[in-house]
Amino acid sequence: MIQLDDVYYSYEGLYTALRGVSLEIEDGERVAIMGSNGAGKTTLIKHMNGLLRPQRGHVFLDGRDTRNLSVAEMARIVGLVFQSPDHQLFLDSVHKEVVFGLKNLGFTSEEIEDRCASTLEHLGLTGFAERSPFTLSGGERKRVALACVLATEPRVLALDEPTIGQDAQQKDRLAQLLLDLNQKERTVIVVTHDIEFVIEHFPRTVAMADGRIVADGSTSSVLSNDKVIELCSLAHPQVTLAAKALRQSFPEVPERITSMSQIEEVIMGLLEGGTYS
Repeated sequence: MIQLDDVYYSYEGLYTALRGVSLEIEDGERVAIMGSNGAGKTTLIKHMNGLLRPQRGHVFLDGRDTRNLSVAEMARIVGLVFQSPDHQLFLDSVHKEVVFGLKNLGFTSEEIEDRCASTLEHLGLTGFAERSPFTLSGGERKRVALACVLATEPRVLALDEPTIGQDAQQKDRLAQLLLDLNQKERTVIVVTHDIEFVIEHFPRTVAMADGRIVADGSTSSVLSNDKVIELCSLAHPQVTLAAKALRQSFPEVPERITSMSQIEEVIMGLLEGGTYS
């Protein structure tokens, strides 16, 4: 379990990125963290793996205060994939990037090669193994950065804007990979503006604004709340906009609709002469 208790963090006195954040994430959850730029989302997840430490308040990992844990100890549990892969990659081949972390964590040579090959295959990167990551596209580099973390098999995977630069096929592949990890009881946390990706794949959403959590609950309830959407400068889900348009002619259509399955059910009900409350 990850617990944040009244956490504050400021960057060199310039601005306060976290203002009394309290949050619990249970083992095996899939959680999205959403909000406008500057809301504190990235600062929040950096506290989860020790890259940042709270200036006030406490962060606990499996009940242990992170002030008493090294970054290396926390990295074995929480793997973080940065928004910009160029902040994470520095070697001259994809293969070297992936095996670097495995070597530092003390895996055997056989384990290193097996994990590297398997991870590259899962992410469609096998053909790039000997390529420099800096000759790849932005989306490909993001997958390399993800491979570096996935290969170490952390119990918690935190990803910052993982769908940026990915086409629809790669998004689907990423979603299936995250679901597979979650089914193996891994915790998956994403920071993203991709509201459709969240609706389809994340049961819980935490919404942030101005360094605070302003909503935390089921994705359907959070992302169908107009006040939360406005406060966090998020775009309305397309299905929610479709439901609003339908409601102009059919007042019985529910206000809070966020998924395709819900809108399909409503439309079928209307066609069959059903009513909704």
